[in-house]
Amino acid sequence: MKTTVSRRTVFLVQGAMIAALYVVLTFLSSAMGLAYGPVQFRLSEALTILPVFTPAAIPGITIGCLISNLGSPYGVVDILCGTGATLLAAVMSYQLRRFRLRGLPVLSALPPVLCNALVIGAELAFFLPSGFTAAGFFAAGVSVGAGELVVLAVLGLPLAFLLEKSGTAQKLFQQSGY
Repeated sequence: MKTTVSRRTVFLVQGAMIAALYVVLTFLSSAMGLAYGPVQFRLSEALTILPVFTPAAIPGITIGCLISNLGSPYGVVDILCGTGATLLAAVMSYQLRRFRLRGLPVLSALPPVLCNALVIGAELAFFLPSGFTAAGFFAAGVSVGAGELVVLAVLGLPLAFLLEKSGTAQKLFQQSGY
């Protein structure tokens, strides 16, 4: 007996799974002292490449970030700014999904780096003991952006490569409306 599952159900389940995975990976990063602050290597940020494969990743990553940032030492500011930066980056990554370099969605990896460098860099600069300064913003932005770039280069792009080469991306995301 064959059953059919609606695209909406597939979209919701994929988004929820991505959100849950993002939260777990952020909490793991937090336990290692890598999730918050000027030096961030959130393992969960590797998932920011997933909008390349499914639009369900946009709400999934955004909700995952929102839930993860509930534990942030920066409070409501990080909940709002971090989640906003993640949403903006996910939408931009989705829009750039067709642009490839040697088959890899390299351009789709850039919005999370840039959005986090600018938004989270500004956020962290406001929390500096000296207050917001251009030098503090630059230092925080470069630090956050570099961490994001490392995670996407070391984990995100290889994840995209593996999902595509194994055919898993096509199997997992074929019903999501992409």
